[in-house]
Amino acid sequence: MIAAKGYAAPTPSAPLAPFSFERREVGPHDVQIEILYCGVCHSDLHQARNEWGAGIFPMVPGHEIVGRIVKVGDHVKKFKVGDLAGIGCFVDSCRTCPSCQEGLEQYCEVGSASTYNGTEMDRKTPTYGGYSNTIVTDENYTLKVAPNLPLDRVAPLLCAGITTWSPLRHWKVGKGHQVAIVGLGGLGHMAVKLAASLGAEVTVLSTSASKEKDAMDLGAHHFVVSKDAEAMKAQRGRFDFILDCVSAQHDLNLYLSLLKRDGTMVMVGAPPAPEAVHAFSLIPGRKTLAGSMIGGIKETQEMLDYCAEHNIASDVEVIAIKDINTAYDRMLKSDVKYRFVIDMATL
Repeated sequence: MIAAKGYAAPTPSAPLAPFSFERREVGPHDVQIEILYCGVCHSDLHQARNEWGAGIFPMVPGHEIVGRIVKVGDHVKKFKVGDLAGIGCFVDSCRTCPSCQEGLEQYCEVGSASTYNGTEMDRKTPTYGGYSNTIVTDENYTLKVAPNLPLDRVAPLLCAGITTWSPLRHWKVGKGHQVAIVGLGGLGHMAVKLAASLGAEVTVLSTSASKEKDAMDLGAHHFVVSKDAEAMKAQRGRFDFILDCVSAQHDLNLYLSLLKRDGTMVMVGAPPAPEAVHAFSLIPGRKTLAGSMIGGIKETQEMLDYCAEHNIASDVEVIAIKDINTAYDRMLKSDVKYRFVIDMATL
């Protein structure tokens, strides 16, 4: 076994603290990655505090991982020592179900192996995430990272980037489309960058008037304060596609009213309680309300390559690992532009 160190939540009510554990030895198809940076996702906080239930403790969060390959297995073909690599939200899947066969491992019908707060596919061995110095993964669930973007700004692409890229690609968003992004946080800021780069005309819908300049700087063409009833009324029937990145409670019917006939609204945020959707918010305009997760390995690699080619990366604040609990507190206050990233050299 390989000795590893990181930060873990020992219990849902305790702050994250130093934690020593073990990674498996590098197998024939595995790579070992020295973790250089790890993004801090809001879902890390939810899970570390067991807000989604069924948490496995002690828990080492982190699924926005970038680093350098330091060892490869005897049969590895895709990587060599010294390569830059990334790990996203899962580290394995069943590989045989229809979703896996189609390269949509995020929808594995058996259940993929989460990067942390889960188990390997044996359903016994706990997985530990990227708030650590090293990780061992199968090469087929490891991503190539181009060297031309700053690694700290690449890390959040492994979750915030792919979570917004996947629906934009699936619904073929591009030139000529009127697109609204609901919420300008970790997800929303990447959605704006990606949708604009794909050629869409982008409007940000936010409760915070103070975010207008940021929205424009990120590439948005328009900004609407969603608490302004008259301004929202003026947007009715305007959008082909709405990407809802908000995880707080909000009225979905209001946003559905902004869609054109045959328009689609996709949820990537996850409000904590059920939201009521009226049938007549959908029926008169043949509108669609859908959901989307992250992407599969092929799609995530496509996103990383696209971002490298178009010089797109996340806006981040780099922190030392000792400041992770403070970062969690600040996240609850939306006090970050737009993603915390841990410099693992501080471990």
